[in-house]
Amino acid sequence: MRRGIRPMRSPGTALPALALLSACASPPGTVSTAHEAEQITSRAAQGLSFARERCATCHAIEPLRISPNPEAPAFSSIAGREGLTYETLQAFLQDSHNYPVAMDFTLAPDHAEDLAAYLLTLRAD
Repeated sequence: MRRGIRPMRSPGTALPALALLSACASPPGTVSTAHEAEQITSRAAQGLSFARERCATCHAIEPLRISPNPEAPAFSSIAGREGLTYETLQAFLQDSHNYPVAMDFTLAPDHAEDLAAYLLTLRAD
């Protein structure tokens, strides 16, 4: 009998092994635990809720929508910008000097974190 690569008998063992290997190879700054994933999911849900209350009058906050204000970019367009990270987005959102004159308000750090988490869920892979 020839030894070497054997056919996979059960995908039930291969998938967890693959997931484990990919978790070991995750780049820095990615989600590494279920707890971190839960926190990010919770933040993103809070970000969507905040966006519906405060941002939706100007921005398209959900995918495949057009912004009510033609001058306001859709959130999915913002999320797709090259080089955008959670940290850079959060910093941008907290710096009101970045905003157009029409956006004359200050965003609390918690809201900026929530919005950043939500916006990153809109990235097209």
